[in-house]
Amino acid sequence: MKKILSLIALAFAFNAASAQKFALIDMEYILSNIPAYERANEQLSQMSKKWQAEVEALDNEAKNLYKTYQNEAVFLSDEQKKEREQAIVDKEKEAADLKKKYFGPEGELYKKRESLVQPVQDEVYSAIKAVAEQRNFQAIFDRSSETAGIIFASPAIDVSNEVLAKLGYAN
Repeated sequence: MKKILSLIALAFAFNAASAQKFALIDMEYILSNIPAYERANEQLSQMSKKWQAEVEALDNEAKNLYKTYQNEAVFLSDEQKKEREQAIVDKEKEAADLKKKYFGPEGELYKKRESLVQPVQDEVYSAIKAVAEQRNFQAIFDRSSETAGIIFASPAIDVSNEVLAKLGYAN
């Protein structure tokens, strides 16, 4: 009896699954065709380079202070050594704090990325949802994601161009 019930449940599940409609998108492709996203990434890249240069400048100052200290250590009194060592530690801390401020989990780069990229991502999500509702898809998978695990997908079910069209970026 259990075998029969299991087979009936399996058949029902297979039947229900076969009625589902799925589609694929390539999020990397969609985003690369949206000028606002590309501009946001370019702006973020420029900011990141500028901030990285600031952090590296402080790091270099700390390294120079250390080299100078090493060269002059034999001529310094204990008090002067402590002062120089503290100056080096302070400069290293300043560099670390600046790096955290710009690149930390809640840093300036994260905040800027969120303010520039999030609106584009929200717009794309809305377009994906609209395509899914219009075409009665139960799920849309991102084939550009490494976690999707798609080995083969027919190009016929890729709705990336439809999402771009919904966004007004016909390709």
